[in-house]
Amino acid sequence: MNFVDEVTMAVKAGDGGRGCVSFLREKFRPWGGPNGGNGGNGGDVILRVDPQRNTLLDLAHRHHAKAARGEHGRGKDQHGKNAKSLILSVPAGTIARDMESGEILADLRAVGQQVVVAHGGKGGRGNASFATSTNRAPRFAQPGLPGETRQLQLELRLLADVGLVGFPNVGKSTLISAVSAARPRVADFPFTTLVPHLGVVRYGDEGSFVMADVPGLIEGAHAGHGLGVRFLRHLSRTSILVHLLDISDPACDPYADYRVINRELAAFESTLARRPQIVAVTKADLPITRDRFPEVREVFARHEKILHLISAVTGEGKQELVRAIAHLLEQRQHRMDDEGETEGSSP
Repeated sequence: MNFVDEVTMAVKAGDGGRGCVSFLREKFRPWGGPNGGNGGNGGDVILRVDPQRNTLLDLAHRHHAKAARGEHGRGKDQHGKNAKSLILSVPAGTIARDMESGEILADLRAVGQQVVVAHGGKGGRGNASFATSTNRAPRFAQPGLPGETRQLQLELRLLADVGLVGFPNVGKSTLISAVSAARPRVADFPFTTLVPHLGVVRYGDEGSFVMADVPGLIEGAHAGHGLGVRFLRHLSRTSILVHLLDISDPACDPYADYRVINRELAAFESTLARRPQIVAVTKADLPITRDRFPEVREVFARHEKILHLISAVTGEGKQELVRAIAHLLEQRQHRMDDEGETEGSSP
């Protein structure tokens, strides 16, 4: 399935139905009076969170969405029916913006949450509504009001507790497949991961958190280099980051790589670089990784950074890493509860 996380489309709410001009005509009531009914209201355009959706793919090729018009009023005081609303299903984490004003119309996160992005027009009043003691036979009615038209931009930002970051091929996809039921494509070449993946990681008796595997970053990602720029925004809602390092190449400088990734995070969104991080060295099953680890650990220790050593292949260090993530998430949640903050409140 294709992953689509940004869509632009035009939405048009339904117009209101016309009011009716009509008079009662019966054999023995030649002056029966006006009986034109009101028009029905036009349908709204509504965005609603659907738990079965995890991408905006269904809306990607729908450049226009139009709700139905309200029925026109009829004689004999018959009012037109209100039109049904047009409901567009979106995944949790969708942000809706008005393209012209840039205004954020809604940040939809909870299942079933919905918002009206275009209101239907009100139906016109029939001539029966205008009858008075001084004007007993009005010969006019109102037209229905037009429904709202809006140019809409939808942007999906994944809802995850933990985001995996690092250069391509550091083992993010392998790790998420080892600790959750997610099965991203894994291969030994750059940019194997082309779309974000979510996995639910369970720990203890009832504990769990959602982990996101975001395509690998490279230097200059915030400026459009590589694939990362398209997916950096998916990290904005995470509570913590797990920064993975591959030290199996003797020519690489792990601490320099660590700083490059953090510069990219800061350049994209200043708060990302300040997000709590757990740093883990992957591929512990390789001899070169074990040989270099003591030296690399000492370098990071000088900068007050603790390293975890893991192997998603053998499972070494996996449970310890999961416990460390869970502990940090609980600490962060308690701190935010004390401070009265809402996590990920910034769109």
